[in-house]
Amino acid sequence: MTFDYDLFVIGGGSGGVRAARVAASETGAKVALAEEDRYGGTCVIRGCVPKKLMVFASEYAGMVEDAQSYGWSIKAGEFDWSIFKGKMDAELDRLEGIYRNLLKNAGVTTFDARAKIVDAHTVALSSGETVTAKHILVAVGGRPVKPDTMGAEMGITSNDIFLLDKLPESILIVGGGYIACEFAGILHGLGVKVTQFYRGAQILRGFDDEARGLVAEEMVQHGIDLHLGTNILEMHRDGNGVRVKASNGTERVFDQVMFATGRAPNTDDLGLEDVGVEIGRKGEILVDDYSQTKVPSIYAVGDVTDRANLTPVAIREGMAFVETVFKGNPTKPDHELIPTAIFTQPEMGTVGLSEEDARDAGPVEIYCTSFRPMQTSFAGRSDRVMMKLVVCGETRKVLGCHIVAPGAGEMIQLAGIAVKMGATKEDFDRTVAVHPTMSEEMVTMKTPVRINR
Repeated sequence: MTFDYDLFVIGGGSGGVRAARVAASETGAKVALAEEDRYGGTCVIRGCVPKKLMVFASEYAGMVEDAQSYGWSIKAGEFDWSIFKGKMDAELDRLEGIYRNLLKNAGVTTFDARAKIVDAHTVALSSGETVTAKHILVAVGGRPVKPDTMGAEMGITSNDIFLLDKLPESILIVGGGYIACEFAGILHGLGVKVTQFYRGAQILRGFDDEARGLVAEEMVQHGIDLHLGTNILEMHRDGNGVRVKASNGTERVFDQVMFATGRAPNTDDLGLEDVGVEIGRKGEILVDDYSQTKVPSIYAVGDVTDRANLTPVAIREGMAFVETVFKGNPTKPDHELIPTAIFTQPEMGTVGLSEEDARDAGPVEIYCTSFRPMQTSFAGRSDRVMMKLVVCGETRKVLGCHIVAPGAGEMIQLAGIAVKMGATKEDFDRTVAVHPTMSEEMVTMKTPVRINR
């Protein structure tokens, strides 16, 4: 059977674009890609990139205060959202253009249209065209969802934050995951009065307890009004604001309410189940170790599979797909020991097992220190940082590394290499410290603070 394309990719985010580009440029495959929205996906358009720009913007007020403590006679002005947003939008346009050019230069045919799978080798486009392909790759990502709460339609999500014409004076952020906590710090730093509700006992569920506890303490110290064990009962419009009745007995009016209570894969109305692709209970596409669905010609990568929902992981999955299908080199994407950064304020970097998970697996030794770093201590701030190693009591391998500190994301990338290589505590000990730095504590902790046999 002759097909129009060797590969048809649905979704123009990081994973889909990488797979399409590499398949076309490195294997000579005839490739097409369809994207109904903007190229670059969640990360570039409404996620990692604009969020990190907002993180940078939000930190300058504190930098000005610190500079004064260091002898600089400067004063903070007012943050101008319109100026920042204009530059941010221009940067996103530039990045989207790069994504489009990467595909064009690789010889990939692109369709600015929504795609729906008709059968194992056929895709129908919203533009009216129907095309066939030997292989179909679904890389449509995910989206934020709102809870089933009275008045939830009045709230916004993380997608909407980047589109605001002006910043609210006050905002309620609902959720305790990394998106909720990151935007709490961002908006607080930009001058918004931030309240955060989370129904659980502590934010950042699933991360190391000691690390997330310190992040929560520092958020409160910085001025975020954090309420744990609290949820919304109902919401009503009140003038230009939203009146919120909470489970803790309070009732307040906020300019905006932002929900960061979960995400869902974008599998609706793609025709997947009609052609035999299995869908999980969260709406995710079920795939095997090689990203293949139950339909042999259809594969899926990225957040739509709900495995490890991170941009670099989607890219790795896309690359493994090309190796497997187009290069004849069966390759499983590696989801073990993925370094991760959470851009809260302070940042948190983590790789490997939390102390709690490691305890369940066997005997462990815990090396941990918390202190006031030189830079902010000199400026008179009480901020604290934390460095932590979770060590296997039998093999001496470092099972987990957790950092809460400014620049934790940069540190964990390098620490992640050592942990991925199987470094032992003695390997860390043999490494000479870089002084004076915060990260030198990672190689100078000699005595465990806890031993669990």
